[in-house]
Amino acid sequence: MQVKALGHVVIRVTDRVRAEAFYSGVLGMPVCARLDDNGVRMSFFSLGNHHDFAVMEVSGEGGATGRAAVGLDHVAFNIGTDLDELREAKAKLESAGIRINPIDHDVTKSLYIRDPDGNGVELYVDVSDAWRQEPQRITTGLPLAL
Repeated sequence: MQVKALGHVVIRVTDRVRAEAFYSGVLGMPVCARLDDNGVRMSFFSLGNHHDFAVMEVSGEGGATGRAAVGLDHVAFNIGTDLDELREAKAKLESAGIRINPIDHDVTKSLYIRDPDGNGVELYVDVSDAWRQEPQRITTGLPLAL
């Protein structure tokens, strides 16, 4: 397994609309997609990739820890362009005793893990450029069988 590029960063915010106004309106990052599904509210921003940055609305409850807390959700690293590279990464992670959550994001296939301090990490492969015509496709997230 070899990290090829920093893919994107997702942060948790208490007000997605306010965050979008800042990142898009003030910093000029174009919004490429939005997700409002089953209580998940996200805005995705693109600087040329399917998404380079995203914000996810959370309640802000729970203090400095937990999924409801504001802060970093995960950092994503691109490790290739085909499922064989993802399977190789999965095998390496499993042999190291790391718990894996495989997710199919349609245009990318991902392995979600935690680093030794509990920070979220996504390792993914790009498998389609369909997001160029349909940016909303990046918002999918189904279990992935490898």
